[in-house]
Amino acid sequence: MLKRVAQSIGDWMEDLQDSVPGGSIGKVVAGALGLYLLGAGALGIYWSLEPNAFSVKEQVQAQAEAHGHKADTVGYATTTALITMADTLLNKPGGYLTNDRMPPGVWLDNIPRWEFGVLVQLRDMSRALRKDISRSQSQSTEDKDLTIAEPQFNFDSSSWILPASESEYKKGIKALESFRNGLADNEQSDAQFYARADNLRNWLMDVETRLGSLSQRLTASVGQERVNVGLAGDPSAKQSTSSPGEQRVKTPWNKIDDVFYETRGTAWALIHILKAVEMDFHKVLEDKNALVSMRQIIRELEATQDTLWSPVILNGSGFGIFANHSLVMASYISRANAAIIDLRELLEKG
Repeated sequence: MLKRVAQSIGDWMEDLQDSVPGGSIGKVVAGALGLYLLGAGALGIYWSLEPNAFSVKEQVQAQAEAHGHKADTVGYATTTALITMADTLLNKPGGYLTNDRMPPGVWLDNIPRWEFGVLVQLRDMSRALRKDISRSQSQSTEDKDLTIAEPQFNFDSSSWILPASESEYKKGIKALESFRNGLADNEQSDAQFYARADNLRNWLMDVETRLGSLSQRLTASVGQERVNVGLAGDPSAKQSTSSPGEQRVKTPWNKIDDVFYETRGTAWALIHILKAVEMDFHKVLEDKNALVSMRQIIRELEATQDTLWSPVILNGSGFGIFANHSLVMASYISRANAAIIDLRELLEKG
């Protein structure tokens, strides 16, 4: 069979060579390669477009109607938001690109970093669901569906075969759908979503640390002299190895756009999760007089999704002639993070 295939390819090459003036096949090959690269480049630009935000309320209503569920079931909004986010990650233009090994996906780096930002938030919330929100107390049993969903979303993000990342994340989506079905089923009480202030505080603490790290990395685009505050506030504290009292931190020039797009993906995911959390924890937030604080956080994060008109991520000095997109992004992230700290205090003391 291989001999026949090789013979067929040889005959096709001879026919093609005879059809080209002068018998030159090099020009045809070069032209075909050029057209392929041009098409792949155009396709890569299209694939690099970030997905639009979706309406959490509309998705919740549509999913509830499609499955015969009650849209106001506690936990339904948050679970639906996670499912829709994961589905967007896998089915946006170009699909999931982080593990691509062929052009044009292998050339792209911005949208894979965006994907990673979204994926981290999926992982954090699925862990919060499994560890806290679905359990009434520390000694209660973990939900069987969430014990599947959490590790599936924590699978290697760059695995392209045996198994591919996409196939593992699809299993995570199915587990979340099963958990959501359990929430909406009044005939059983195994699946639960406890919308309590302590559960919300615990998850917000994870968000706070994520945004704090991103803010530092964004700010380091211009380089900073930072004081080591690792042991501040505790005279008996110790650390594993010694470190200088001051050090200069600067993001490598070829990583600046990666950090920027990872932050865009993180903010995109948090906008949807926070809108869903506002629905599921509405009574808790209302009693703590914290609804306005939640909406302010969402508004700050929405500002990070404004259209980027520059073809590249500019990295001008802080007060220089040229813009520094990382510092602009850091300002929104820092303000959102400060508002999250205030919200956690409200939930604890309000």
